[in-house]
Amino acid sequence: MSTYRDTGVVLRTQKLGEADRIVTILTRRHGRIRAVAKGVRRTSSRIGARLEPFAHVDVQCYSGRTLDIAQQIETLDAFGGKLSRDYARWTAGQAMLEAAERFTENEGDPALQQYQLLVGGLRALAESDRDPVMVLDAFLVRSLAIAGYAPSFSDCAGCGAPGPHRFFTIPGGGATCADCRPPACAAPGAETLVLLGALLSGDWETAESVSPRARREASGLVAAYLQWHLERGLRSLRHVERDLPAAPESTATTA
Repeated sequence: MSTYRDTGVVLRTQKLGEADRIVTILTRRHGRIRAVAKGVRRTSSRIGARLEPFAHVDVQCYSGRTLDIAQQIETLDAFGGKLSRDYARWTAGQAMLEAAERFTENEGDPALQQYQLLVGGLRALAESDRDPVMVLDAFLVRSLAIAGYAPSFSDCAGCGAPGPHRFFTIPGGGATCADCRPPACAAPGAETLVLLGALLSGDWETAESVSPRARREASGLVAAYLQWHLERGLRSLRHVERDLPAAPESTATTA
């Protein structure tokens, strides 16, 4: 059997037999892979704790007929231990792992940008004091952009007319002018679209200056846009939303 070595983030695990585990890993060079970690559920295993969700690892694998076999695992970053101390950060991280798996549906296809984005997002959650919901929203809009679904938050998604515009259409690809807007669309606050544009571009100085109202509204738009393009929502998002502050009267309307 051929062998290969790569770095990756453990997305999820599944029990296999009495002592083994199937590990799904998003890697730097080989995209998303699934590998069997033999004996890791035994109490005597020395590598079991290294193959838990959120673990950033260096792993050597043997290529198998159906599933690869993971061996020689070294921990690079133990994000899980840091995130487990904060419910909001843990749930945001779970949504990132689920989204990363959904955006890399074809096993073995290279996904370097998605891998780098996931590592950066988990590091921001674990090692910075930024709002975890904003970090998650930034991760999601950038993942959409990598997948080819980048929304427009300024220029009209229909005709390209320079913005800002007051309407937002999820099926149409984002901000839209009055001439291009569909019969029913959202009309979020101007600050909300500024925030979303800042999250997409990585302008954290602007993003962190907006109001809590705009943050809540932006999270709703990101979740709806994500669900439209993935054709179903992320199960983890319901737990993240539960941690948001109570929302005042919404600024979004339909026109």
